[in-house]
Amino acid sequence: MNNTFKDLKYKVFQSGNPLFFYIGVNVILFLAIAVISVLSLLSGKGDLISPFVKEYVGLPASISKLPERFYTVLTYMFIHDGILHILFNMLGLFWFGNIFMNFLKSRQFHFVYLAGGIFGGLFAVAALNIFPLYANGLEGVTIVGASAAVMAIIFATATLVPNYTIMLLFFGEVKIKWIAIVYFVLDLISIGSVNAGGSLAHIGGALLGFVFIKRLQNGSDWSKIFERKPKLKVVRNEKPVKKPEFKGGVSQQEIDAILDKISTSGYDKLTAMEKEKLFKASKD
Repeated sequence: MNNTFKDLKYKVFQSGNPLFFYIGVNVILFLAIAVISVLSLLSGKGDLISPFVKEYVGLPASISKLPERFYTVLTYMFIHDGILHILFNMLGLFWFGNIFMNFLKSRQFHFVYLAGGIFGGLFAVAALNIFPLYANGLEGVTIVGASAAVMAIIFATATLVPNYTIMLLFFGEVKIKWIAIVYFVLDLISIGSVNAGGSLAHIGGALLGFVFIKRLQNGSDWSKIFERKPKLKVVRNEKPVKKPEFKGGVSQQEIDAILDKISTSGYDKLTAMEKEKLFKASKD
């Protein structure tokens, strides 16, 4: 068990694979909230944690609440409402995320996931507050789930390699572009349902993923905001090695040595050659 936990910890937090990171974080938070909710129920006080999490971590549908809960545009995409909700989101993320990582970089995955979730959430809130259909039912409504972020990954992948095929039970080999299109159509149909906020967020995430790849194919990589800048290299300023200076064919080093000898022993102690060198240097 200890080795299993070490392996999971490595994959989620140390492997550098963003796919494992986001799946791991989502699952860990889901399990933590679920366990606390069960303990709250067993205490006889009812489920106190789930309503609290949805209220303060979920993205409020009412735009008037956003200024004080601005952070929820990020936190909402890591909270799920039920086992099936997180199961289908994580399966979609795993299947399409693996294909994504076969062709693109980790920083691009991070960007598409986070930007897709943020844009999808804001897109949903904007639509819910613009269209009169939703005007009377926004108070107390929150949006939760990684669906918008996952849809961004799905549509980015399907836009990049539309003819990539995967095996589906009962269907056999299916091109991923058709899977993405089916997802999109189902969300369009569902914008009039009770889960309109979720469907609108999916559409926003899908649009972000699609546009990201189109811009990337045109040479504009939005994920470069996550690119690590190269560290500055400190270069020591080495003192240049002085080349020997010659005066009258005599190096400065020889002259210095002769002058040192004069200062300690006197001129009379110089040899004939040393006197000649000093004479030549004085003539230069």
